[in-house]
Amino acid sequence: MESFWKIGRKCYRIEVKRELHRLIVFWIRANLHRAKMHRIDEFFQASSLRRAIADSYPYVYEQPTRAFFYNKSSFDERIKLIEDHFSYLENKLDSDVLRGLYSNRAVNLWEQEHEGKDLRLMLHFHPGQRKEGLLALNLTLDGAGALYQMMFWIERDPHGEWALWIGAMQGPNMADSRGIIKKLTKACHGCRTKNLILHMTQEVARGLGMQHIYAVTNYGYYAMNHVRSNRKLKTNFGDFWRESGGKPCVDKRFYELPLREYHRTMEEVPTRKRAVYRRRYALLDEIDAAIAQSLQKIMK
Repeated sequence: MESFWKIGRKCYRIEVKRELHRLIVFWIRANLHRAKMHRIDEFFQASSLRRAIADSYPYVYEQPTRAFFYNKSSFDERIKLIEDHFSYLENKLDSDVLRGLYSNRAVNLWEQEHEGKDLRLMLHFHPGQRKEGLLALNLTLDGAGALYQMMFWIERDPHGEWALWIGAMQGPNMADSRGIIKKLTKACHGCRTKNLILHMTQEVARGLGMQHIYAVTNYGYYAMNHVRSNRKLKTNFGDFWRESGGKPCVDKRFYELPLREYHRTMEEVPTRKRAVYRRRYALLDEIDAAIAQSLQKIMK
């Protein structure tokens, strides 16, 4: 195993004072948990694919040492999470695709033109998203950037069943974001963009063979730093998860979400809105088919 200092140098820019401080903290924590760090190293050295991933994405050594993923996660829990995630994907995805995901190569799962620009759903991961997950779905619009991001990881749940765990959902952070979202919602026949990214996440979870979806609550968010000084939430996860059919788990850090979005029957929809709902559901069916087809292309 490389020295902890050398591994840290790959993760942090020491010319930046704050990054140098983080490197020192990483080195101290890694040495305090030397046996556990050797465990994670043995895992990544066990196959050529894992070695390649760790080489291009050295943060797999850093993430266990920091309070990432969800509130009050332990060192051992973070190691298990990382091992489960990469073990599952190694068995499911094409090796070149999996290696590429951790070398800044995105996979396009769906795209559609919106006002002359390409609207895309990308399976992608960037080190800046590592506090909240190990993979992400990014809904992007050319010229505007990421509209919504869903950060997640894959891990067995307490019952031993495979699940997709959502660590965070982030909305747009660009000029005129409200205007862009309003137009996109209209183009999607009234389907709000945050509902759209969740629907897409559900389709990806099913396509990857997940048996459950769990999502962090406000309490479960890894750092609770979505609380402003006035104590109002930037993102109230709980409200949205409940609205989307989520049920609170025994572990108050998580909700369990349905694997499929509930679709109202036409009898449940007011007569004046039925045409809009038909168009919305037709669009969602098209999206589902495209995602399923794209996932099949990258699976083993």
